[in-house]
Amino acid sequence: MMRAVQLSAPHCAPILRDLLLPIPQAGELRVAIAACGLNFADLLMMDGRYQDTPPYPFTMGMELAGVVDALGAGVTEFKLGERVAVFAGHGGLAEYGCFPAARAVKLPDAMPLRVAAGFLIAYGTAHLALTRRARLEPGETLAVLGAAGGVGLSAVEIGASLGANVIAVARGQPKLDVAASAGATHVIDAHSPDLRGQLRALGGVDVLFDTVGGTSFDAAFRAMRPEGRILSIGFASGSVPQIPANHLLVKNLDVMGLYWGGYLRFNPDVLQTSLCELMELYEAGGLKPHISASYPLEAVADALDALRQGRSTGKIIIEITPEQ
Repeated sequence: MMRAVQLSAPHCAPILRDLLLPIPQAGELRVAIAACGLNFADLLMMDGRYQDTPPYPFTMGMELAGVVDALGAGVTEFKLGERVAVFAGHGGLAEYGCFPAARAVKLPDAMPLRVAAGFLIAYGTAHLALTRRARLEPGETLAVLGAAGGVGLSAVEIGASLGANVIAVARGQPKLDVAASAGATHVIDAHSPDLRGQLRALGGVDVLFDTVGGTSFDAAFRAMRPEGRILSIGFASGSVPQIPANHLLVKNLDVMGLYWGGYLRFNPDVLQTSLCELMELYEAGGLKPHISASYPLEAVADALDALRQGRSTGKIIIEITPEQ
């Protein structure tokens, strides 16, 4: 038997249950899970609003890290005892889980499992968005909305590593301080008046990385420079922006979306290449993942509430089995 956090229906509280230990099928590996990273998409699944919500009931937890403890038929690229991170989509908030081997990534020796559990989605999203989609260039100005969240903070850090002038927009001085420590050149409180004017005073925006939507997007949109690129990553405000096409025409703007998990379906090689580059950058000391809080499996409800209320910076991690 094992313990797992399951969601039985939309708008219901997650429940910690005892389940049978899963057996890996062909092409799968079983992981003894050490830690699971929480994501905003977990909240959307709870609300019944996520595009890839699995059939109910299901075990929550989109990304995880742990140790391979069983192999299904045909899996030869992993060995028992290897440390891996997995983008699972669901199933991470459990003591064990079986996942397609194609979704697992071997970890550098220097990366702790609790760090790896929250690494793939945040850094993977930011890296692909900024390098493949927006093609951010050194010296350009990158504005990040929601800059203290998991994905936003990763975008600040990766943008700085690419040589951009990074403007971080977040709520409150503690979050702005975290963004500054990640490499932001300038910080702006999201609640301050005239966000558009402040962005324009800093020279305007070449690339906008938006995880928020709402009024912050509206203000930043009006501060875009000609030939600017707008990355639509998420809508944490709950408000999806409506973009006036005539403004795109006048300023020669590009608008592009990015759903990181979608690459698994239509171009997994791009995703794997990106993750390899990120692991190399981590090994070289170029990335410093920020975990603001860790919770035990029994306190998942408290952790999800902290995420929903915006009380965290960087990642929230659920620690399931302490790393030896």
